[in-house]
Amino acid sequence: MSFRTRDALKAIGVVPPEHLSHQLVEADLEGATLVLAMADEHVHYVRRVHPEAAARTATIRRLSRDLASSNGSLSVRLEALELAIVELEAWENVVDPAGGSEMDYLNCATELDHLVNDLLPRLLD
Repeated sequence: MSFRTRDALKAIGVVPPEHLSHQLVEADLEGATLVLAMADEHVHYVRRVHPEAAARTATIRRLSRDLASSNGSLSVRLEALELAIVELEAWENVVDPAGGSEMDYLNCATELDHLVNDLLPRLLD
């Protein structure tokens, strides 16, 4: 995790986890009910390289918009969204701040924080 990412997380009150990035591998997906992505390119990657996880992979913006509340288990609600075949659209992308300014990192962290806070109650239903 870059120092700008850490600083942006701290600025919005999130304690940065110890984290080392790596390419997504099968072991990361084992037991995962949901795989959240920031951008359509990440979802396309999962569909291409890990097709068994495609039906439980979505952009955070799409899921924040489309996931129903309290209408069955999370697995049933995800299945209803047909995530493995839904057409991905540009509005779903959270802009990656890589190479940007400190403000770009802060804006991204703030946006993700809002999306997570919106989505979390429906994930826990």
